[in-house]
Amino acid sequence: MDDEFALSLSKMKGRGSAGALASVGLFQSKAENPSDILISGTSYVPEDGITGAQLMSEGHGLTYNDFIILPGYIDLLPSEVDLTSALTKKITLRSPLVSSPMDTVTESGMAIAMALGGGIGVIHHNCSPNFQAEEVMKVKKYQHGFVLDPITLSPEATVGDVVDVKRRHGFTGIPITENGKMGSILVGIVTSRDIDFIIEKDELNTKLKEIMTPKSDLVTAEAGITLQEANRILEKSKKGKLPIINEDEELVALIARTDLKKSREFPNASKDENNQLLVAAAISTRDEDKERLDMLVTAGVDVVIIDSSQGNSIFQIAMIRYIKTKYPKMQVIGGNVVTAAQAKNLIDAGVDGLRVGMGSGSICITQEVMAVGRPQGTAVYKVAEYARRFGVPVIADGGIQNIGHIMKALALGASTVMMGSLLAGTTEAPGDYFYQDGVRLKKYRGMGSLEAMEQKGAGSAAMDRYFHKENDNVKVAQGVSGSIVDKGSVLRFLPYLVRGLQHGCQDIGARSLSILRAMMYSGELKFERRSPSSQYEGGVHSLHSFEKRLY
Repeated sequence: MDDEFALSLSKMKGRGSAGALASVGLFQSKAENPSDILISGTSYVPEDGITGAQLMSEGHGLTYNDFIILPGYIDLLPSEVDLTSALTKKITLRSPLVSSPMDTVTESGMAIAMALGGGIGVIHHNCSPNFQAEEVMKVKKYQHGFVLDPITLSPEATVGDVVDVKRRHGFTGIPITENGKMGSILVGIVTSRDIDFIIEKDELNTKLKEIMTPKSDLVTAEAGITLQEANRILEKSKKGKLPIINEDEELVALIARTDLKKSREFPNASKDENNQLLVAAAISTRDEDKERLDMLVTAGVDVVIIDSSQGNSIFQIAMIRYIKTKYPKMQVIGGNVVTAAQAKNLIDAGVDGLRVGMGSGSICITQEVMAVGRPQGTAVYKVAEYARRFGVPVIADGGIQNIGHIMKALALGASTVMMGSLLAGTTEAPGDYFYQDGVRLKKYRGMGSLEAMEQKGAGSAAMDRYFHKENDNVKVAQGVSGSIVDKGSVLRFLPYLVRGLQHGCQDIGARSLSILRAMMYSGELKFERRSPSSQYEGGVHSLHSFEKRLY
């Protein structure tokens, strides 16, 4: 036995293990365990954690709380993390954040804030087509470079007309042309300074030709000027508006100084090639919504989301093909789906993105009532793993309660994350605040709730989403109504989410979200399942009381 031990030591020394042997004293004593030699030094690292494929391979349905991501190696600052991610095949966002098309979450106010923060808002369709198109138009006109179709008035229009424009669109800087139309000769401009005192005197019938700033006092620029040159003129002149005219002195575009300020405050804003904010809108699969689609396209919508609780249907496939035939360049997101089989049918139909989730939202009871759906963690991984083979990005929709959940959704393969309850209760969410037990609240409801399905003047959008008709004797609710505590402005909340994601990627060691997904699919990113007690341990515990301030 002694001879065998000496022989093994001799072999190890011949393989360069002499330092390790000396460090454990094996040259001095034979009594120590020879197996210690195999794990001495720092070159050996045991396998730790499991890959994403292993995490999802056992057939269990996992939610975001059921697992944790193991940390990696930090060699970057949070500010160096790039959160750019694809919304569709052709549209990329600087922040992977999307607001849900719910009537208590996203109208123009929310969509504007989301786009300014680098994400995008999806205008709900539980309303008339006219209202939805107007909401889209408000977003497209909110921040822009060259306004190619500004609202114009004629010299014969009145101050009351300007007040009406302000009420409907939120601004008063209006170019005045000879016939009141775009492309006509510019004769002046009306701003709030021109009309404020007249409004106070209640002289709304005053003609604009009497109070407008004439063209001779305006600073203008010639057609063909670049946006950068136009911006420099605005800065130098200190004017609020810069009309762009052609050689015949006809108005062809307009630039607003407020846009320069917004560009500096929101450098990551989501914009199109015309420097207008990006906006999405939802439609149903009903034939009647083809007219709604036409109005949305005319209003300038960038993305259409087909809104259905179960997207794998003959109705949705037909609508996708219709849109792609009539508007080939329109980006279409299909859903909702939770399996690869569902995803295949929509990908084959031509979708540019997929929305994943069924029954995981805080106000959704589909899984409880219908016994159909899938835990969100598993759904995101399975659909994303299949869709990536066809270059189709995935939106993780539902079940997001905090930054950690967003991080986990992205780590499982999602390109973006759709949020409802996380954004409800903010200033920009539709609805009025109310007080209950001294707490400031805002209403939040699922689109499958009876309240949403029975809303007057909304058409049948909420019912269509859950395959109901207006004359159905019995409607089965798949959602509830509730309330959310006031969260303040989204413009303060989004930077908190963005910086939290950057810190999460730093802990993992991923410089971008594309690298994060690559780490997951290569097996470099490691996960671990969590027991109920470990989930308890990972939250706040063992305190008599505490205050949880997030930002």
